Amino acid sequence: MSPNLKGALLSLAAFAVFATHDVIVKLLGGSYSPVQIVFFSVLFGIPMVMFMLIRDAREGHLRPVHPWWTLTRTTAAVITGFSAFYAFSTLPLAQVYAILFAAPLLITVLAIPILGETVRIRRWIAVIVGLTGVIIVLQPGSTELELGHLAALTAAIGGSFASIIVRKIGRDERTAVMMLYPMIANFVVMGALLPFVYKPVPIEEFGMMASIAVLGFVGALCLIGAYKAGEAVIVAPMQYSQIIWASVFGVFFFDERIDQMTAIGAAVIIASGLYIVLRESRGGGSENRPVLRTRSRVETGTGPRVSQSLPTEDRGP
Repeated sequence: MSPNLKGALLSLAAFAVFATHDVIVKLLGGSYSPVQIVFFSVLFGIPMVMFMLIRDAREGHLRPVHPWWTLTRTTAAVITGFSAFYAFSTLPLAQVYAILFAAPLLITVLAIPILGETVRIRRWIAVIVGLTGVIIVLQPGSTELELGHLAALTAAIGGSFASIIVRKIGRDERTAVMMLYPMIANFVVMGALLPFVYKPVPIEEFGMMASIAVLGFVGALCLIGAYKAGEAVIVAPMQYSQIIWASVFGVFFFDERIDQMTAIGAAVIIASGLYIVLRESRGGGSENRPVLRTRSRVETGTGPRVSQSLPTEDRGP
């Protein structure tokens, strides 16, 4: 098996696992607040991430080298985690994925002020076309926009912001700092809010909350293996396979069908994202390759971040 084929298959497996993770979030979201789901996801996830961090041999401490950037990224990750879990709880899976797929477009724009990236006319056109796809999905004026739509947009923006900060400081910060700070912040913030929304959890649903952490960890391991095996330009586009899983799981678990406008908008967003990935892979169109080097899904601060488990040269611009 060629390295790229292995990377593609591992990536497809990773996003199948992540899609299953999101289905469980949606199932639990019908009964519990996102605050409670995020809290227990992090509670069960921290021991697994600590086990992963045992391999971090870099000397140092847990004080960040870039405290303000770390604080900003941590805040963005906490907001993104709550927003993404809320969006999955209230919207059809396909709509949430379509909106989150706008992240590469937003990363391209954010790379200008944060990384000093130069974006030329072709990538600007791709960004504008992709954001038009988001408008097609949302259909403002013809359908009633819900808080879930705002939450999905917030997750896409916050996750993109957190990801581009990783490109900014990733080479300087220890893996432990990058992984633990968002998780600890989620644990503290959601734990403080938990008494206001807590509902008793039957043992089987408690197990489902634990499985969110396990699936997030397994998905991250598969994605790490994918990027170690194959080229990023082959592995990265596999994230769009989640729209297929959204179709299958939506029908099977929630009696959801992808409406025509969501399908058209998702196709436009995916095409724009793929174009940006291909442009960055050529080497001449982007100095920092911010989208191609964004190895993880939208940053939620509930599990391991893939890029921090890859070689140092993959972490920064």
